[in-house]
Amino acid sequence: MLLKARDIQRMRYKLIITGECFYQHRSLTHVVHFRFRFGLRNLNFVETNPKMGKVKAVKKYAEVKRRLSLKDSRIKKKDREKKKRKKANPENMTVRELPQASSALFFNYNTQLGPPYHVLVDTNFINFSIKNKLDIIQSMMDCLYAKCIPYISDCVMAELEKLGKKYRVALRIARDPRFVRLPCLHKGTYADDCLLQRVTQHKCYIVATCDKDLKRRIRKVPGVPIMYLQQHRYSIERMPDAFGAPKT
Repeated sequence: MLLKARDIQRMRYKLIITGECFYQHRSLTHVVHFRFRFGLRNLNFVETNPKMGKVKAVKKYAEVKRRLSLKDSRIKKKDREKKKRKKANPENMTVRELPQASSALFFNYNTQLGPPYHVLVDTNFINFSIKNKLDIIQSMMDCLYAKCIPYISDCVMAELEKLGKKYRVALRIARDPRFVRLPCLHKGTYADDCLLQRVTQHKCYIVATCDKDLKRRIRKVPGVPIMYLQQHRYSIERMPDAFGAPKT
């Protein structure tokens, strides 16, 4: 490939090219081996002079950020002095407030969980159960091999009512007398914050949800199992006693 140095610098194609080029410089023929990306300002060459027989690497410029020395006249006197860190006084003790660990936990194992299981149901869990044609209470019992009591809060009921006529079957299932109703005292109808707050305060619940964001938030709370749909049946995580759950 026959190229001149000025031709190489004019090229703006963003390609990596490896090769050799010959160009005249000071009446001597140089062989230039190059490997660079076109479009950059600084092109790095490795030149080989046939008379000298020695490889000379071109120095790379503007790689290190230049800094002013402290002796420079442009720096003010107050900025010239190095700042000294103050030593911490051992008499001034800092107080950190940590949340009290629940007495129900033995390390990460929740001792308050046991039959009958109390399951907090989310809005999308009911909708996905209808889509997969699953009976909620029967499928919960098949998963845990024990009696399960589904709990539904006012927030979840409000969300189902807002969804309209399209989700009237889910609303009818939620009004089943076997579902225990939990009153909400907070403002608004956002169910995720309500379920997370209940689970943090009371460790006796299992959360049934298919929402990825809610599951990620609940995983940060130790000792709370999560029930979800998998392979057209219910499965549960963070609970070793669930023998009916499908193996993953």
